[in-house]
Amino acid sequence: MLKEIRPAIILLLALTLITGLAYPLAITGIAGAVFPKQAAGSLIEKDGKVIGSALIGQEFKSDKYFHGRPSATTTADPNDAAKTVPAPYNAANSGGSNLGPTSKALNDRIKEDVDKLKAENPSMPIPVDLVTTSASGLDPDISPEAALFQVPRIAKARNMAEDQVRQLVADKTEGRFAGVLGEPRVNVLALNLALDAAAPK
Repeated sequence: MLKEIRPAIILLLALTLITGLAYPLAITGIAGAVFPKQAAGSLIEKDGKVIGSALIGQEFKSDKYFHGRPSATTTADPNDAAKTVPAPYNAANSGGSNLGPTSKALNDRIKEDVDKLKAENPSMPIPVDLVTTSASGLDPDISPEAALFQVPRIAKARNMAEDQVRQLVADKTEGRFAGVLGEPRVNVLALNLALDAAAPK
């Protein structure tokens, strides 16, 4: 019987070492050597201090900054562990809200967001990504249309020319990967950093 079991045990141990240890270590080492910035989390620094990641969105509330997509992520309520409270862009609890199209709470939230955006810029159609959350709740990017929609508010808040802010959006817009995959997008944190650098003091 041991004769029949021994090959299975040896194969199990060999595959565990190869696929569970050697392969992950090799890929991690190669990734760190070939793509060091991406392997470290695509961190963004300002004045030598890490202020975020190009992969995870952040909440910007001020009228002087571009706003990202709404985020449905939550965290435990500090007053009642059985409940949750909103915590936008909480990377420890990535996920959507699971609210469906017939949800009154979802429809009320979207209507409130639409009303605010209409008041902000009544002359432009509202881009869908400014009122809908992503599946992860962590999306760091918005569409170029969503960025351009916010230009009048930001230009007014910063006392900048709208054309100057539009040019920043154009400069920070990334195209499709390899020209075919994905959609054009703008990283909100990178755009806001460029805005701070360009804005008059």
